Amino acid sequence: MRHVLVVGYGMAGARLAEEVRRRDPDGARVALTVVGEERHPAYNRVLLSGVLGGSLRTDSVRLQDPSWPARHHVDLRAGSVTGVDRAARRVTLTDGSTVDYDVLVLATGSRPWLPPVEGLVVDGGLAPGAVAFRTLDDCAAILAASRPGAPVAVLGGGLLGLEAARGLAHRGNLVTVVHPVGHLMERQLDPAAGRVLAATLATLGIETRLGVTAARYLPGDGLKLADGGLVPADLVVVSAGVRPETTLAAAAGITVDGGIVVDDALRTSDPRVHALGDCARHPGTVSGLVQPAWEQAAVLADLLTGTDPAARYRGTPVVTRLKARDVDLAALGEVHTDVDDADAEVLCLQDAARGRYAKLVLREERVTGAIVLGAPDAAAAITQLYDRGAPAPADRLALLLGRAGSGQPASPVDLPASATICRCNTVTKRALVTAWRSGARSAADLATSTRATTGCGGCRDAVGVIATWLADTDPTR
Repeated sequence: MRHVLVVGYGMAGARLAEEVRRRDPDGARVALTVVGEERHPAYNRVLLSGVLGGSLRTDSVRLQDPSWPARHHVDLRAGSVTGVDRAARRVTLTDGSTVDYDVLVLATGSRPWLPPVEGLVVDGGLAPGAVAFRTLDDCAAILAASRPGAPVAVLGGGLLGLEAARGLAHRGNLVTVVHPVGHLMERQLDPAAGRVLAATLATLGIETRLGVTAARYLPGDGLKLADGGLVPADLVVVSAGVRPETTLAAAAGITVDGGIVVDDALRTSDPRVHALGDCARHPGTVSGLVQPAWEQAAVLADLLTGTDPAARYRGTPVVTRLKARDVDLAALGEVHTDVDDADAEVLCLQDAARGRYAKLVLREERVTGAIVLGAPDAAAAITQLYDRGAPAPADRLALLLGRAGSGQPASPVDLPASATICRCNTVTKRALVTAWRSGARSAADLATSTRATTGCGGCRDAVGVIATWLADTDPTR
């Protein structure tokens, strides 16, 4: 029996423990120890915006209940690792104790990046009145500090910052987003889409200050901007990006370059040390998204348990969704390809007055990129084509409008059995039907059985539609 030690009990570490125990339920092949420094049981960070906005309860974002480790032969240690002795294959914990390992897995995640704003950081931490948006405790701190009607500034107009802004606006705060780039979500959107998104957020009470940096934090007053303006704020929420947590790996002499460098077997420069999730750098994916981490967990569990020695992680095609109430946005693949690109077919449809924007990039009749804002039916149809690598229909306009060539909106019910419904967990329509016929007779039961909806939550409506369809049509019910 090999002893596997996992450092980190966040999303990646918890998922790896689950995947290992799916393959080795009784711990006959792998003795598993997990070290976690948060006081909460493992939870889904991706859904924290729902907690902030009031649509989700704290307990509904848990990935495991507190008794899960003990019931599944997992030795869960509270605390953090202070050092790794690779020669002795031993780690030291904060309480001075040590743990030996045969295989070490680093799932240390990422940490918030704090922008160099005068007065924002005091003694290594955020100044009073400023809170990062990263953990469940951060959510609690933000909710405790924000009062309906009070002004709040959000530093950062990326995915997480906008989700925080929408959640706080829904609770009644007067929110201003300060972003140093000229348009929102510049990694996932082109400038035109960013402008439409900003206009949409304005209708929801969220102001934006774009192309300007915060120069100074004035506790109790707000943010002084580089252009001389002032954004009043009783609370400043910092969501300016994250950085892979590589401190432990670097101190142990493991190769780090913008993350812990791993190969397709998720091995680091030390073959007895693996890494996955936000802390890992693999050329086939980007950090900060749930699907790559969970696909990596499945591959690594295959390798650690010997279930499939040939398993390899080849990368994850990224689909980004903004999880904000009243805003439906999906971005995938080549989002920055220009409409004049001679080597691609690029279509663009903009209806800013109604908060809609659709851009479609095709190469050799296949979808290679898209931005879809305010058109959920189109987003669903385009994402399915992207996932399956299927040829796009000849009627491109129908596709941009979310109509599957029949004049009617696309529906999960009409998708083929092989269609992926939950990208985060690679759950197909066939898997949902199979789970239903095995006794999972509600959307909640389907989620428990297949894990659909437990990632980013973007497939929740589709799973609900399929559950209703099965309830109405399944003759075995």
